[in-house]
Amino acid sequence: MGELRPLGDDLTDTSRALAQALRELFEGMEVSVRRYAARRRRDPGTFSRYLNGTRLPPWQVVMDLFADLAEHRGTAVTTETIEFVRGLYGSAVDAGSSPKHAVEILEQQLADADRVSRRSTVRGDVLGDALLDRTHRIADLEVRLNQLEADRSAERERADRLAAAHPDVSDLLQERNALEAEVSRLGRELREAREQRAAAEARCHLLERQLEAVEQQHAAPALALPTTLPSVDSGRSSTSGSGSDSGALPKILIVDDQPDNLLAMRAVLETLDQDLVTVSSGREALKALLDHDDFAVIIMDVQMPEMDGYETCAHIKRRPRTRDVPIIFLTAMGVDPEHSARGYAAGAVDYISKPFDPWALRAKVAVFTSIYLERHADR
Repeated sequence: MGELRPLGDDLTDTSRALAQALRELFEGMEVSVRRYAARRRRDPGTFSRYLNGTRLPPWQVVMDLFADLAEHRGTAVTTETIEFVRGLYGSAVDAGSSPKHAVEILEQQLADADRVSRRSTVRGDVLGDALLDRTHRIADLEVRLNQLEADRSAERERADRLAAAHPDVSDLLQERNALEAEVSRLGRELREAREQRAAAEARCHLLERQLEAVEQQHAAPALALPTTLPSVDSGRSSTSGSGSDSGALPKILIVDDQPDNLLAMRAVLETLDQDLVTVSSGREALKALLDHDDFAVIIMDVQMPEMDGYETCAHIKRRPRTRDVPIIFLTAMGVDPEHSARGYAAGAVDYISKPFDPWALRAKVAVFTSIYLERHADR
């Protein structure tokens, strides 16, 4: 065809392996780069860079190649081939990021959670002191009121009659009532501060485990990448990839209205031993949770049409069967305190920002899966 240049010597092993596989798929269609780009309404220069290994394509581009090759040959691409290329793609995604970046993300989240914990502790101490002061003042007022009652009569009388006989009693009663109302308010705020601290401490614990998971992933020996693409026209056929046998594998629910995001997350998480279930709306997520109640974790986009992540999360938390399933919010709105606080208030236990870091996402999912397995092992 004369349009594909030889692969450069400066490519990484992962980029080279993926590019070789994509070129083999593309060449099987016997069409020029320009013609195929026009067919798919893509820029020919960009598509050429995908095939040359200098740019990582969206996973949808790879899926389109599978579908177009199947149409050209009249035979579906095998599941073996799809999983082979998916593995190469996941390795290329990993190579494009680094454990160091994931560690930076998780350490920043750990610092944020630690800050919330410390502030909640200080606030709790202040509220506790104020509550103790008001309680002592109420006790002093009760002593003074009892003394006034004893002076009036050995038999206890109604408060309104006592106030009529002793005008200063009315002021004491009002002060006591005001202090009791303040004690009630301080008590609520103290409980909220303690709950906030407990939640922040739990997040710190989770994030420390996630950092350990990244270190373990990075320390695992890299597998040699295969260089031969499996047959694309024999064996059991599929065009979407079905993942591993779901048997006893923990289920992960991924909720996002963007197909590219679903495909990208599936490609990143396929390396873990989990059964991935993907849906494109909050309503589909609720239906999936009705069909299955054994999900280890839910990864949910915040910004979705009709029913956003916050509303979907609220529905999940209201159901006794699903209220304890941990939810990771995936958000493109940033991870500033306002958005993260709203996510935690809605019931999420973790969050990650778009574009997501594959190492960080895998670490979070791996930790929640481990917790799920630990709980079920104790049953």
